[in-house]
Amino acid sequence: MIITIIAGGIYYLKLPNRHKSIVKTKLLHKLGLVDGTWHITTTDSSIALITPTFVIDNIYKSMEGPSATIPFRIDPTKSDLVWLHAFETNAMSTNEKDLLSNDYICHTNINYYDGEHYTRWILNERVGEQYPRLTSLSNGIEAFQFPEGFGFPVFTNENLFLATQALNHNIKGDAFSVKHKVTLGYKKHSPEMKPLMPRTLFIMLPYNSNKPYEGPTNQDPNMCLPVDTKQHSYVDDSGQHLSGHWVVFKGKATYQYDVTKQLRLKDSTTMHHIAVHLHPFAETMEFRDKTLDTTLFVSIAENHKDKIGLKKVSYFSSVDGIMLYPDHNYELVLKVNNTSDVNQDMMGSMFVFLFDKEMAEKTKAYNQLQ
Repeated sequence: MIITIIAGGIYYLKLPNRHKSIVKTKLLHKLGLVDGTWHITTTDSSIALITPTFVIDNIYKSMEGPSATIPFRIDPTKSDLVWLHAFETNAMSTNEKDLLSNDYICHTNINYYDGEHYTRWILNERVGEQYPRLTSLSNGIEAFQFPEGFGFPVFTNENLFLATQALNHNIKGDAFSVKHKVTLGYKKHSPEMKPLMPRTLFIMLPYNSNKPYEGPTNQDPNMCLPVDTKQHSYVDDSGQHLSGHWVVFKGKATYQYDVTKQLRLKDSTTMHHIAVHLHPFAETMEFRDKTLDTTLFVSIAENHKDKIGLKKVSYFSSVDGIMLYPDHNYELVLKVNNTSDVNQDMMGSMFVFLFDKEMAEKTKAYNQLQ
């Protein structure tokens, strides 16, 4: 037993910060040392999910902190069609009443199960087409609503999935505890509602798969230094390894990536909302039409001046929308300025919502059956 404990301790000490937080959080919850349960409250217009307790005992950068996940349904006893339209996450005390700084929110991901979701609408060809992320809230953009009259249609007994993770860029010393409260707002079905289709666009940068942690060199300055080759790592059609989570060095840098394939436009449609995910030291991220050489939207990231973290990240929301075309090429352009004295990590994503013509036809048919 002593040998096992020693071996386990040595193994734990060698783990990266992210995996240490996973082990600690699971042990704390399973041993009952902190609250390990989810608390869920539903009204006729919202569902609020309060996480188990997260113990913050270290500096946890993006993607490193304690986390929790849960599958859920708005109301498993009914099969009513509702429209998700509002999203909010807050850091709070373990008494589940007092709000804390949103500096302790890394990200909150809301997913749907595409197999269940699209087969209910007889849109089977969409199953497996993309990762089924509806949206994400993160440090600097902890709440937003779709433009009036738009939403994402789900049934109240449909399975959804929530993942949320804590963050701590600045506080050292004694451990403390936080929870996250995630609130999803929805509207009862009405024929006037217009469906949105989510698309996740993100920057990916090449790296040398043979020497992944060598980073950029004089011979190949376009290579990035990935944070972790097992997470957010991809391979494109040509066999090039790409990372969506990379290291930024001191000073200014600009990154860009063609996202035309990620958009997968089959027809012209309008874009009505963009939620943005960035890390500290990002300054701006543009969504550009390369074909017309025009910028369609610029998200501005406001960094705290006296500590590490994002104070505010702007997003796009419009009833009229912006027209996108299947024969155009689109890209993301990210500008960063690492003003610290050490390397930092970076991601750049946009959760884009397009008017869903196919789903609009399905909801019209649903309206006629009511």
